[in-house]
Amino acid sequence: MNTKIRTRSMGLAALALTASMGLAACGSESDTDSASEPTTSEAPMESEEPTEEPTESEEPMAADGPFGPGCAGVPTEGEGSVEGMADDPVATAASNNPLLKTLVAAVTEAGLVDTLNSAENLTVFAPTDDAFAAIPKKDLNALLADKEALTTVLTHHVIGERLSPEDVAGEQETLAGDTLTVEGSGEDFTIGDASVVCGNVQTANATVYVVDQVLMPQM
Repeated sequence: MNTKIRTRSMGLAALALTASMGLAACGSESDTDSASEPTTSEAPMESEEPTEEPTESEEPMAADGPFGPGCAGVPTEGEGSVEGMADDPVATAASNNPLLKTLVAAVTEAGLVDTLNSAENLTVFAPTDDAFAAIPKKDLNALLADKEALTTVLTHHVIGERLSPEDVAGEQETLAGDTLTVEGSGEDFTIGDASVVCGNVQTANATVYVVDQVLMPQM
């Protein structure tokens, strides 16, 4: 009786040991399989394509302020300076500019001071004293003495709107009722044989382009 119980106990122990070893073996194989599985490789980083830099326009840049070699002859401070002209209407501003004494005398002689000062927006091509001096003295005196002809010549230099350097080129209608052909761009403008020597000068009611010749209309 005891022998049978002992034999049965040994058999159960052997069965339990066998089952335990079997489970251990399964766990080992699972671990091995898990370890041997290849890991997912990281996706390769996409190469960044070089960004194209925006190309700058080849169009000449317009000036933000006064430009041209003739501006150097104007004082840097005070009412007669390029900056100081911005405080007054155009005829008054010109009277303070040392380059424009003859023009101011002609405007006064023609009785155009109030007309120019009271206008809302103008563009004025202003001949320098040297430009008037290039006219033979006899012809200049005759022009100054003829108010009608003088008015026509002076208003031939005036456009009835304010034109920036971006807009000044082209066919422009003058207050004399004819046209001026302005050519160029940026800081380089011509009107026929005349050149702008100091441009984009601001006054209270006008933009002034100082020119090196008197612009004569067809009369």
